[in-house]
Amino acid sequence: MPFYNSISKYDWQYLVTGFFLISVFIFTDLIGVIDKEYFYFVPRLISDQPHRIFTSILTHADLNHLLSNLGGIIITRYFLMRLEIKSRFFYLKFILICSFLNFFILWVYEKILSYFNIYPNYAALGFSGIIYAFFGFLLLTSFHGKKYFLGKEIGFKSNYEVQKMSKTICLIGLMLSFLPGVSLLGHLSGFIAGCFLFLI
Repeated sequence: MPFYNSISKYDWQYLVTGFFLISVFIFTDLIGVIDKEYFYFVPRLISDQPHRIFTSILTHADLNHLLSNLGGIIITRYFLMRLEIKSRFFYLKFILICSFLNFFILWVYEKILSYFNIYPNYAALGFSGIIYAFFGFLLLTSFHGKKYFLGKEIGFKSNYEVQKMSKTICLIGLMLSFLPGVSLLGHLSGFIAGCFLFLI
């Protein structure tokens, strides 16, 4: 079946996502009217400031960080079009659910460490955890297809080309996650969350 990567009625989801990411960057980094330290994901502060679960994914360290994640949105949009998406709200619902699921995975990890009297102290930010969740979800979908997501039709079909590309991207992404300044834990927890969302 020929594929034309033209504008579709589902594109508003990606535009809204990109708009929020760019807007937050403008207010935090360019104009400086908001201190992004109030948005970071910091484990010891989550119980008192739960908003950080969501705001941390909207905040980026610098322009390169933002641009790399905007590129991730473009890639996931391409894959979703190839899988023949049939939902106007899937992308935004996935982001919202994955934000909390990703937090839960990190919480379990931290609880395991605390059992051994290890208490991680770090700050995380950026949309890449969500991008990796999409990669995990789309990788499995490219093999098996997925007709419904949380009871709503999304109409994804298996696709060998997406399968090949997503495997390559996931492998490269995993290797890049070991670079200094990159959150390996955030990427892995996102990927696991995406795979879990495929299974439910």
